[in-house]
Amino acid sequence: MIYVFLANGFEEVEAFAPVDVLRRAGKQVATVGVGGKEITGAHGIRVTADLADSELDLQAQPPELVVLPGGMPGTTNLEASPVVRRAVDTCVKLDAYLAAICAAPSVLGHWGILKGHTAVCYPGFESELGCTVGSESVVQSGKIITAKGAGVAVDFGLQLVCVLCGAEKSEEIRKSIQCP
Repeated sequence: MIYVFLANGFEEVEAFAPVDVLRRAGKQVATVGVGGKEITGAHGIRVTADLADSELDLQAQPPELVVLPGGMPGTTNLEASPVVRRAVDTCVKLDAYLAAICAAPSVLGHWGILKGHTAVCYPGFESELGCTVGSESVVQSGKIITAKGAGVAVDFGLQLVCVLCGAEKSEEIRKSIQCP
């Protein structure tokens, strides 16, 4: 199962572009609301998550991938969540994929997960990563995929499709949605 965590103040595009392309690829994706199912994004868009964090059962449905969208204060709300920490730690233990975009890679940096990796983030958060900072818009380092921000959210999602479903599927979706 793929879990995309939504905390109040999350960046909407960074969450839903990856959800969209992953579902187009046929992947099972669940949005998880931190603190409940009703979550409000950074730009006032209210959404109902598929699950509240209290309903998440990582043993029954272990993560294949966990995605952390950025946004403020969404990123700080993700970092404060013990459920998000447990999900990320489960990914590390299972050698599953982790993905974060914009300010959210800083959460992985604070938790020491990016040590020895290369990552990117929204400009100004580089010192929070604790690793080598890349120059591309989307960077994969082992099982960790990071991206700079909302403007590359579709490319970020397509990279997630690439690692989970293959380059051919990613390219097929890229073409179908008219993404250069």
